[in-house]
Amino acid sequence: MNQNNYIDKTAEINPKAQIGNHVKIWNWTKVRENVIIGNNVTIGQCVYIDKNVKIGANVKIQNGVSVYDGVIIESDVFIGPNVTFTNDKYPRANNKDWVISPTIIKRGASIGANSTIICGCTIGENAMIGAGSVVTKNIPNKSLVYGSYATVKK
Repeated sequence: MNQNNYIDKTAEINPKAQIGNHVKIWNWTKVRENVIIGNNVTIGQCVYIDKNVKIGANVKIQNGVSVYDGVIIESDVFIGPNVTFTNDKYPRANNKDWVISPTIIKRGASIGANSTIICGCTIGENAMIGAGSVVTKNIPNKSLVYGSYATVKK
C-alpha cells in the first residue's frame, strides 16, 4: 500500500490490487484482484469492486455501490450511493457462455443515487445521470439524462 492512504481495518483489499496515493477505502468494502485505483480516490462503505476494474484519479464512489468486471471508470467521476453496474446482458445461474460487455464511464461524469447501468454502455464526458435512472444505451458528452429508461433531457 502507498503512503497517505486510509484503508479501514474491515476493508478487504486483494494483494494483487494496485492502489494509488491519497486513497480512502471505508469499512466493509471489498477490492478484488487486478483492480487498479488511481490517486485521490474515495470509496465509501460496503462497496464491491470486482476483479479487473479500472478506476481513474479523483473519483468518488459512495456507499453500497457494486462495480463488476468489465467496468472502466475514468478520472473525476462521481458515483452516487447504491449505483449498480451490470456486466452480462443475458445472465443465467448456470450460463457456460458468460460474456462480459464492457462499460466505460468517461471523465467528469456523475451518476445519481440508485441508478443502474446496463453493461455495454459508454457514459460520455461530463454527462450527468439523474438519481434512480436505468441506463441502457450510450449517453452523449455533457448531457443530462434521467428516468427509466434514461433519456436525454438537456
